[in-house]
Amino acid sequence: MNALEVKKANKTIRNGISDQRKILNNVDLTIAPGEFVTVLGGNGAGKSTLFNSVSGNLQLDSGTVSVMGKDLTKLSEEQRASSIARVFQDPKMGTAPRLTVAENLGLAEKRGQKRRLKQRQLNQKKELYRALCQQVGNGLENHLDTPTGFLSGGQRQALSLLMATITKPDLLLLDEHTAALDPKTAKQLMELTNQRIKEEKLTSLMVTHKMEDALHYGDRVIVMEKGEIIRDIRGEEKQRMTLADLFLLFETNETAAEVI
Repeated sequence: MNALEVKKANKTIRNGISDQRKILNNVDLTIAPGEFVTVLGGNGAGKSTLFNSVSGNLQLDSGTVSVMGKDLTKLSEEQRASSIARVFQDPKMGTAPRLTVAENLGLAEKRGQKRRLKQRQLNQKKELYRALCQQVGNGLENHLDTPTGFLSGGQRQALSLLMATITKPDLLLLDEHTAALDPKTAKQLMELTNQRIKEEKLTSLMVTHKMEDALHYGDRVIVMEKGEIIRDIRGEEKQRMTLADLFLLFETNETAAEVI
């Protein structure tokens, strides 16, 4: 059984009565359980549309999306939350700013579950949350009672990652989640991401503009252009591939100038 299966996915956007553009063109993608796949492509290649279609933020015109054999095509983003976790590019999007770090983690533990009125028992879980936050290495464990809105961007994005993985999702979506951070913080977060994925054996799909990250992390590199997957690089081919090879691939497809 595939962890993710996208079949014949099509999406067209309309900017006027006669102006329309196909942003997903008959896309097929399968990911096995435990695979870490990165997605590269220039602006307008269809990366974000693919992500939004998988998460349920955007409905396909045609095609299907299944996670662990369950057809999610017609389900809303909220209905897919029990199967899919997502870390966004904007550090502000994955956390509740007025709630403390501990309260955010407590909410994340209940992702996709029915909410009932009962005591939160946060105090009993503080040590567990502290140990989890210590993995980050940026002092987040010292801010369990701090409202998330007072954290730095790096701390907030690290918290978003912990929240997305505190209960093991069937699929983890990483939507350029280091793009808004400075280079040092971005590198630390990528190392933490890789560590969490390996330790928890997570199935992950990551969009990135950073070719170095696509080469260094993950099992496969998916290259998109004009709404289609034009390359699926894996195994020995990925291990042999250099940054120069990847740049040459984009130059050949005339999208290198759009990829940073």
